[in-house]
Amino acid sequence: MLDEALTENIGSPPLLGVSRSLCGKRWRLRAADETAVVTIARQQGIPDALARVMAGRDISADAAAGFLTPRLRDSFPDPSDFADMDKAAGLVWDAIEADRPMAVFADYDVDGATSAAQLIRYFRHFGRSAEIYVPDRIEEGYGPSGAAFETLQQRGAELVITVDCGAAAHAALAHAAGIGLDVIVIDHHLMDDAMPPAAALVNPNRPDDHSGCGHLAAAGVTFIFLAALNREGRRRGTITADNEPSLLDWIDLAALGTICDVVPLTGINRAITAQGLKAMSGWRHLGLRCLAETSGVEGEATTYHAGFLIGPRINAGGRVGKSDLGATLLTTQDEALARRIAGELDALNAERRGIEADVLDAATAQLTAQASDRAILVAAGEGWHPGVIGVVAGRLKERFDKPVIVIGIDRTASPPIGKGSGRSVPGVNLGGAIAAAREAGLLISGGGHAMAGGLSVDPDRITELVAFLDARLAPELAAAADDMALKADGVLSASGITPELAHMLERAGPFGQGNAEPRFVLPRMRVSFAKRVGTDHVRFTLSDLDGRRVDGISFRCADTPLGEALLAAGPDLYHAFGRLKLDTWQGRERVQLHLEDLATAAE
Repeated sequence: MLDEALTENIGSPPLLGVSRSLCGKRWRLRAADETAVVTIARQQGIPDALARVMAGRDISADAAAGFLTPRLRDSFPDPSDFADMDKAAGLVWDAIEADRPMAVFADYDVDGATSAAQLIRYFRHFGRSAEIYVPDRIEEGYGPSGAAFETLQQRGAELVITVDCGAAAHAALAHAAGIGLDVIVIDHHLMDDAMPPAAALVNPNRPDDHSGCGHLAAAGVTFIFLAALNREGRRRGTITADNEPSLLDWIDLAALGTICDVVPLTGINRAITAQGLKAMSGWRHLGLRCLAETSGVEGEATTYHAGFLIGPRINAGGRVGKSDLGATLLTTQDEALARRIAGELDALNAERRGIEADVLDAATAQLTAQASDRAILVAAGEGWHPGVIGVVAGRLKERFDKPVIVIGIDRTASPPIGKGSGRSVPGVNLGGAIAAAREAGLLISGGGHAMAGGLSVDPDRITELVAFLDARLAPELAAAADDMALKADGVLSASGITPELAHMLERAGPFGQGNAEPRFVLPRMRVSFAKRVGTDHVRFTLSDLDGRRVDGISFRCADTPLGEALLAAGPDLYHAFGRLKLDTWQGRERVQLHLEDLATAAE
């Protein structure tokens, strides 16, 4: 059974003996080389807690200074290391110099919109325009099609650049070649050995690419492509010191796409994100500024603002509204239009949340009833909106700690079809499994990357598909068991939680996939106060045995064992697991604990 395999693969001892917390988790201390901790702390003049966070992420003493101050020049790859990058740059400049009409075909999510916006703004710098085409999620589905390429050609396009899609669109690209339409593909999704017939295909995940940048989002690949375009323009003498565009003008877009596509924030991704958030914080980009105002974002931009406030609103257009709204907002120079679209996206986002809640409730009921030893959980329902299934899969993945696929079935289609979206857990390659299922003939289409994937399937073959994926992913999930434990970066006392420490810990950011926000354990605490707030959040105060207090909040927990323990506030002792967050109120800074788990402590 899978549960037995999970137990067998747990390698390190539980932290404070917590093998099963109130949330059913195992805790462990993130491994860190003690010599590195001491050396980093001494050389960089930083607290031991921050040095331990860095060492726990395999940052060496030699790399510590660069980690604390991530710079593009330290991690920026050579564009020529990407297969077809120079070829693609040459084709684009050929088109610019010959004044050939161009179009950008973009996926309908944030990664696609920000990739398209970078190209459009780059072309605009040189007085060139390009049409943006974003397929309708419901009517056209994911990625390019022969019909879409024909439409673009009829509108005058002679060169089409696909962004965040196209690497697996064999039939569509063959059709484009057949009608004499040149297509350049800029993508990052996993692909098989068969190369589609594109004029150029730039994808760090193509089998013959040796750039080592497979962790980039499409927005990051596009940003590297802009560097290749600058270099090619200089080589031709078209770009000079007087007209060379600064890539930093568009790094906020690259950062937004990187954050929202949940790729690892390590290496070049972390540098793009760090520098991009600084640029974004000036709110000079019209579309982003309007979205920030609509969503209540103020001050410096953070990964939270990008990933949970701005990004979802851009996505809402592709999920439940007009698919091109996000890309239009990010490229328009018309303030009135930008404000109107930002308001429309805000309304669509509210609509999306309502639809999402209904699907989430129904899918949760299905997964709760499924076998506990399954390696993957799959929920399917008729009429489920394809625009929300990915978000629902992500929420369910967090709840069940397993890969989850949510499938919306459309039986009005001829033939009936199920469109699914999946999210995975660390160490389990869902995109690879979906690709294998496609190769085995179980899917109409499908692909993705390690942490996410999409598919189309005959509804009558869903049971067969689940069996295939379960068998394939069970060994990976078992091997990843230790990675799925809650990992603490250290143990802190209540007296050690200060604004100064919280500020120092922020230097390890930006945080996200692949660079987790530091977590700490506070041992032997009592809940001295707790109150339910909002729909299902709990505010609380913890006190240690000496009476020192720590205030905090736990989100979406009120009706769970964690929330029940908090709300029962009493003499019981608990170990607390969570993140430190700075909170400013009336000019005074304090630290809150964002609690994620509790474990019973011995008296």
